[in-house]
Amino acid sequence: MLGAIIGDIVGSAYEFNPTNDYNFELFPAEADFTDDTICTIAVADALLRQRPFGESLHEWCRRYPYPKGGYGGRFAQWVMSNNPQPYGSFGNGSAMRVSPIGWWTNDQRELLCLAKQSAECTHNHPFGIKGAEAIAMAIMDCRLNFKSGKYAATPANILRYGIHNALQLLGYEERFELNLEEYRNRFDETCQGTVPVALYIVMTSQSFEDALRRAVSLGGDADTLGAIVGSIAEPIWGIPTWLKQRALTYLPPRHAQSPPHLPHPTCANIIYFSGGISGGGRGGGRGRRVRGTGGGGRDRRRRASRDRRGCSRGLR
Repeated sequence: MLGAIIGDIVGSAYEFNPTNDYNFELFPAEADFTDDTICTIAVADALLRQRPFGESLHEWCRRYPYPKGGYGGRFAQWVMSNNPQPYGSFGNGSAMRVSPIGWWTNDQRELLCLAKQSAECTHNHPFGIKGAEAIAMAIMDCRLNFKSGKYAATPANILRYGIHNALQLLGYEERFELNLEEYRNRFDETCQGTVPVALYIVMTSQSFEDALRRAVSLGGDADTLGAIVGSIAEPIWGIPTWLKQRALTYLPPRHAQSPPHLPHPTCANIIYFSGGISGGGRGGGRGRRVRGTGGGGRDRRRRASRDRRGCSRGLR
C-alpha cells in the first residue's frame, strides 16, 4: 500500500498543473499527500480493526477535512453527511484506495468480496465496484507471482501472471493494447478511463520509478493514476528505499514515529501495523489486531467481522 501513497504524493503537484515531461521533479515543493492517501489508510485501518469500510473512511476523511486538492464534490458531501449513503459513483476513487486488500489475502473469492465492500459504501455503481476488484486482483496476483521472484517482470509475464485476471474482470479478452496518446492530457476521473490505463502503464514499465513517471507524465489525473500504478508496481519491483523514506516525511510531523502499540490511529502507525498486511494471507496481515474501545465499537467490529467471515466463505 505504500506504493499507492508514494504515487499519490509524487502525482499531487501535477494534478492541476499537468506535465508531459518524463523527467519531472518527483518531490517538488508543492507535493503533499491527498485524499488518495487518506482513503488508502482508512481501508487498511478497517482491515486491521475489523471495522466497516464506510465507517473508517468517514472517520479518516473527517479527521483530514482539507487535504491537498480537496475531496471530489459528491464524495465531499458524503464526508460531511451525518448519515452517509452510497451515491452510485463509478469514479476512480474506489480503485485508488483498495490496495491494502491486495496484500490482505491470497484467496481470490475473499479478495473480490472485500474489494466490493470497500467500494460499495460510496461507489456502488457496477463500474465503481469492478474497478476496485480489478486493482485488488492485480495487486494480489503480482504479489504472489513477482514479489518472490517466481517470474521475471517482463511485459509478457506481467500480462500473463500479473494483470490477466484483472483484465478478465474488466471484460478484456486475450488481446490488451492501448494507445496511451489517446489518453494524454485527458483528465478522466472514472474507473473506465483510469483502471485499464493504469494496468497498461504497469505492463509496459521497467521499474517502480519508471511506472510512476509514465503515469504522471501522461498529463491526466496525476495523483490518482500515480496511486493506482504505484500500488501495482510495488509488488512487482519493490520500492527504492530512498523513495520510501522521502514519502514518509510528508506525513504530519506528530505522526512521524510509530509506537509499539496503537492506542489511536494515525497515518504513520497504520502504515507501521500494515507491515503485517504485507506478509499476505491469513498468517500475515491478521496477526496484528488492534483493540478499540467502547461497546458501540465492539458491536460495529462484530458486524464487520461477520461480513469478513462471509467474504472468506465466498458467500457475499
